[in-house]
Amino acid sequence: MVFIADYGAGNLRSVHKAFEYLGIEAVVSDKASEMSRYEKVLIPGVGAFGPAMEALNRQGFGEALKEHIDKGRSVLGICLGMQLFLSESEEMGAHEGLDILPGKVLRFTSSTDKIPQIGWNSVDYCKDSVLFRNIPDQSYFYFVHTYYCVPEEPESVAATTFFAGKNFCSAIEKNGIFAVQFHPEKSSEAGLQVLKNFAEF
Repeated sequence: MVFIADYGAGNLRSVHKAFEYLGIEAVVSDKASEMSRYEKVLIPGVGAFGPAMEALNRQGFGEALKEHIDKGRSVLGICLGMQLFLSESEEMGAHEGLDILPGKVLRFTSSTDKIPQIGWNSVDYCKDSVLFRNIPDQSYFYFVHTYYCVPEEPESVAATTFFAGKNFCSAIEKNGIFAVQFHPEKSSEAGLQVLKNFAEF
């Protein structure tokens, strides 16, 4: 069963329905104290980094998530949820992240591409990843974001995507910590397979 954290900044209904479609049990909860009962936790995210971090910590999810990881259990961050895993973000000022993965969240700049990135884009694998099992390389996923992650540990990067003149990190995998910049729940069969791979890990 997958625990989906409800901290007021996530696309909860779509994510929950995706697991339901896959026949995978998932529960949505705003109680961080319940997280310890689950092996797998999903942190969704839609919105701005600063307010999301405040909400996450206010409800106790930040500390509960770190305890969850310390126990060797797995977690998946989606979109803003991925960005929150890093050390800091420059979105609307400087904000501290969970610092689960060292790195920064930066804003796209481009004279050619329209920002934010909204729509389908391909993902290029950097290593053999649990998340992308049974999914062909360069498959397309759905993105909606203005900021992107720059992890300090290159070995944690599971996939990259080209946008705004650069290959940015679009997926992370490290010791049971998973994160994707795209929205798997909106990414058709490939996205559903990502969620299935995480749930079955």
